[in-house]
Amino acid sequence: MWNVVLVLAGVLLLGYVALRLTTRPTNDRAWRPEQARLPHVTFDSSRVHVRDVRDFTFRSATDFTPAYRDRTYDLDKLQRVWFVLSPFSREWRGPAHTFLTFGFSDGQYVSISVEARREASETYSIWKGALRQYELMYVIGEERDVIGVRAVTQDDPVYLYPARATPGQARALFVAMLQRAQEIERAPVFYNTLTNNCTTNILRPVNALLDNDIPIGLGIVLPGYSDKLALERGLIDTDLPLEQARAAFQANDRARAAIHSPDFSARIRS
Repeated sequence: MWNVVLVLAGVLLLGYVALRLTTRPTNDRAWRPEQARLPHVTFDSSRVHVRDVRDFTFRSATDFTPAYRDRTYDLDKLQRVWFVLSPFSREWRGPAHTFLTFGFSDGQYVSISVEARREASETYSIWKGALRQYELMYVIGEERDVIGVRAVTQDDPVYLYPARATPGQARALFVAMLQRAQEIERAPVFYNTLTNNCTTNILRPVNALLDNDIPIGLGIVLPGYSDKLALERGLIDTDLPLEQARAAFQANDRARAAIHSPDFSARIRS
């Protein structure tokens, strides 16, 4: 009896996996409102034009005011890059979201967040993410949106780490991620919890700048520990030990105080 049940369960599982593997990614679905638009990137010499930079005002996960901006960024004015880490839980920091944010000498800041693109009825699951159930998207957004929704609306821990990178390296990272956003707009791909996620999409352009590649390991598979890995590699611009760095660069209190301020980005770095 149990042998028959196990065989049937195995057949069903294989059938389900085969179905998922034959599914093709698409940019044409009924998406969640905050993931409905892909950014459109155009390069013009040292300037980059981005249409549909997200600038939502979130009051809760379901109550928000949508807004999108058209922005132009001067690559010659790009100065710094920050590594942002946001664990999903305060009890166990393993599962987490990571993204990069960039600062320019003219006062502009912009975040690039690689996410599992979900349909209106879907919620995120690390297990579904391994079975080709989400497309991958690049969210290009204002910091008050991309950082604020996590630090204030969701009240998830958010760590804003300054990266140890020259302006040239920051520029190379920015350009590489924008080029990848262009590719995703033209040719959609599936998100994958292990191999094509927020952290691996940062790791690839970072490794292109390093003499010794960072391999896939615990700090990548469980990105809540990626700050430890980055600190050990000298990629975070601080001499503080790990726990002191986490305390110094956690941005939640500053983000809550500045969420309605036009100088949000400056104040979360004060």
